[in-house]
Amino acid sequence: MAPDSTPAFRWAVIGPGGIANRFAGALPAVPGARLSAVFARDASKGQAYANQWQREGEAPARVTTVLAEVLGSDEVDAVYIATPHSHHGEYVRAALEAGKPVLCEKPLVTTHAEGQALVTLARSRGVFLMEALWTRFLPAYDVAARLLQDGAIGELRAMQSSFCFSSVYNPEHRQWNPALAGGALWDIGIYNLAVTRWVLQQMNGGVCPEPEAMNIQAQLAPTGVDAVVNATLVFPGGVTSQFRCGFDASSVNSFEALGSKAALRFPTDFWQAEAMELVTRKAPPERVAAPFVINGFEGEIAEAQACIRAGWVESPRMPHAETLALLAWMDAIRARFPKV
Repeated sequence: MAPDSTPAFRWAVIGPGGIANRFAGALPAVPGARLSAVFARDASKGQAYANQWQREGEAPARVTTVLAEVLGSDEVDAVYIATPHSHHGEYVRAALEAGKPVLCEKPLVTTHAEGQALVTLARSRGVFLMEALWTRFLPAYDVAARLLQDGAIGELRAMQSSFCFSSVYNPEHRQWNPALAGGALWDIGIYNLAVTRWVLQQMNGGVCPEPEAMNIQAQLAPTGVDAVVNATLVFPGGVTSQFRCGFDASSVNSFEALGSKAALRFPTDFWQAEAMELVTRKAPPERVAAPFVINGFEGEIAEAQACIRAGWVESPRMPHAETLALLAWMDAIRARFPKV
């Protein structure tokens, strides 16, 4: 294979934790993408991450515990932020103020008000900002979008989904710790909401209607974060989206859009689907495989790079308005949680 002649696009990683491994693992699939710098509070952890993802023939990534060394570097074209949710806002703001384009893990932040402030800052500085909601860039969703837009399921009636896994309660772990913005909704329920919005957009010419009603039942952990959320959102025309997210159960974690003619289903782990099915009552499911190139993160990385190189401040496929709408929905759902 001939060497990649695409000009290098140099990424810095802020927060080299578990999800950042998936980011680095996907870089070889994106022309030009390179790991250039790593910011970590623990230098040894940062160095171990840089060593793990060192690619033959490339300069080693610079590792630092000083944020200004990353944000002030001429050898960094953009930053990817993968810290706990509680720290997203401070790092996004620092990067934008330094003029560095940002790809930040979901949720961007934990309130609509803070999200709006960061979007306003990005726009005022003319600096790219995108929430890393990678599901929207998966090949399986491209296939499903065409089917939905072409009327394969008929009129949309309802959506049903789950995102659950069993997690041992540990008040210090980020999932259970309020100081780290723990809770099922922010951590995993955002995917149920994001795909609900995505389906509605495919069926309504790109527009997602606002819910007319929300029925929310949440179970709180001893730390006060939401361990389980059961939700029903009701949209115009009686269309509903029912979902469960939680740290207390196992599930196949499917997402199904029910239509008047057929159902479209991501049969397992819908947020990282590599296949979709069209289901009718009297025939076997029509299954279409759409695998990752590497691990699925390559799509969002390629999108961010293309937008930044074009000089844009947002992605047309994951625009600021989408991030803010998700935050507004999560604010509204959390407002219906039991009081601690």
